[in-house]
Amino acid sequence: MGVYIEDQLDWVAQSVESVLSQSYQNFQLVLVLDGEVKEDVFNYLSQLSTERDNVQLIKSAVNVGLSTCMNFVIDWTIENLPSVEYFFRMDADDISLSERFEKQINFLKTHKNTQVLGTSLVEINEHGNKVGKRKLPKNHGDIFRILPKRCAINHPTVVVKMEVFKAGHRYNDDLQNTQDYFLWIELCAAGYKFANLPEPLLEFRRVNDFYKRRGLSKSVNEFKARFYAMKVLKRYSIGNIVYACAVLFLRLMPSKIVKLAYKIDRYLLNKRVRHE
Repeated sequence: MGVYIEDQLDWVAQSVESVLSQSYQNFQLVLVLDGEVKEDVFNYLSQLSTERDNVQLIKSAVNVGLSTCMNFVIDWTIENLPSVEYFFRMDADDISLSERFEKQINFLKTHKNTQVLGTSLVEINEHGNKVGKRKLPKNHGDIFRILPKRCAINHPTVVVKMEVFKAGHRYNDDLQNTQDYFLWIELCAAGYKFANLPEPLLEFRRVNDFYKRRGLSKSVNEFKARFYAMKVLKRYSIGNIVYACAVLFLRLMPSKIVKLAYKIDRYLLNKRVRHE
């Protein structure tokens, strides 16, 4: 879990506590301070790391971004905890439901051919009220088909088998956003199998500036990712190309239009994706 200067104490505490209170307890929580963080956040996490044997606190002197933080944790885990089988991640303002780890591990144990597993999620606002939901295709075939149009794994809900990283795969350090989208495409092209649990196992914090953060850089990178997916997955089609161009055009619109489009997109996706 990466922690940043913008993260506030009450949300960080909720996020960390949601991990520490999991029904599955055989884990190490690695917290990376990505540059300077708020003093109360630092004091809380420092105290926690001294009290809990399964909490590791790692500090970066400067902000290096999510990709580099995650890659550092992956390399650190392979070197120091080589028997670890699963890599979970989430953001420092999200909340994992209490059975998230247990249910995802149980699925992976009974589905040996699946290496990457996400879940549905519930979106909450600044006050913790539910404001939406996000579910994605359940089966690998549907995830593969939809990748040229959208990122088909909710990144904060993901668990990845460590064998994937031991084979050399990593997040792209050069990307400040959409790093997960590019990684899923790379792993799909390499033959790894994906799945999503239909049950929402994480509460995702969707705050007021969420739409502003989906700025030009992220929009351009998503556009590149869609064409990258079409290329490496051999999924070029008129429909996929038109969709990529239309989404880029839409993302350049004023934030009110982007917000409306996001809600319509989520409504249509949730209607289309069925998890019987």
